Amino acid sequence: MDIKKALGFMILSTMSFTLMNTIVKYLVHIPAYEIVFFRSLGTLVLTMSYLLKNKISILGNKRKLLILRGVVGVTSMTLFFMSLKYLSIGTAVSLRYIAPIFAAVFAIFLLKEKIKPMQWLFFGIAFSGVLILKGFDGEVNNTGLLLILIAAFFSGLVYVLIGKIGKQDHPVVVVNYFMFIATLVGGTLMIFDWKTPEGIEWILLSVIGIFGYFGQLYMTKAFQLATTTQVAPLKYLEVLFTVVVGLFWFNEVYTLWSVLGMVMIIGGLILNALYKNKTTMKKKI
Repeated sequence: MDIKKALGFMILSTMSFTLMNTIVKYLVHIPAYEIVFFRSLGTLVLTMSYLLKNKISILGNKRKLLILRGVVGVTSMTLFFMSLKYLSIGTAVSLRYIAPIFAAVFAIFLLKEKIKPMQWLFFGIAFSGVLILKGFDGEVNNTGLLLILIAAFFSGLVYVLIGKIGKQDHPVVVVNYFMFIATLVGGTLMIFDWKTPEGIEWILLSVIGIFGYFGQLYMTKAFQLATTTQVAPLKYLEVLFTVVVGLFWFNEVYTLWSVLGMVMIIGGLILNALYKNKTTMKKKI
């Protein structure tokens, strides 16, 4: 187990996702479906190349679940991109991370999992952070808040679907389905709301998929080299990175209330992740 290497991979993953989100925020004047198309196409080229090179079946095994995961995933991604038009980048990323709360509820009904009282406490802390953001931070736009909460809802469903797919399909196959469906949906819908990129925007659109791919790749490598407890908390560095980007690149303003709300959201979810992993380890012993 190479912990240092795993932590390095996770940091590279969060930085890749941060760069992707930063570019999307910068291109917020371009319709969301158009961004979805370019983001997905860039990753699709890389996933298809990987599968063909390693002679892995593109069709996979759990095809119905793979398609459903793709549809749900593109819905969440599109809504997240739309929310960036109304919210600061740090706030949007923080709110998207409440997806595990929705995932836990879905898991109760779809996977027959049980949620312990302590986990509900941690979820309550995280959700209280959402209420603080909405109730005390006047900068939070209602439309943006609604879009990101629905995006988190669908993202939570993605977690459950990936859990049901399990190890019966290669991780890159799962991502490939997602990117293919997203490219198809984004490519079709952008026809009705196309805005021609100008100058450097073409380059930025072409690289967001690459950053997304490497973000996913390095995260996968991190979880392969170390335990969830060791690397999962670093995933939330993405919030810190995006807040810094928001402050210095987009000149965004974060009030004390917004910072408190984000800290409660991320803190509650980190505590839940640590508690859940600790409980799982005890069961194995």
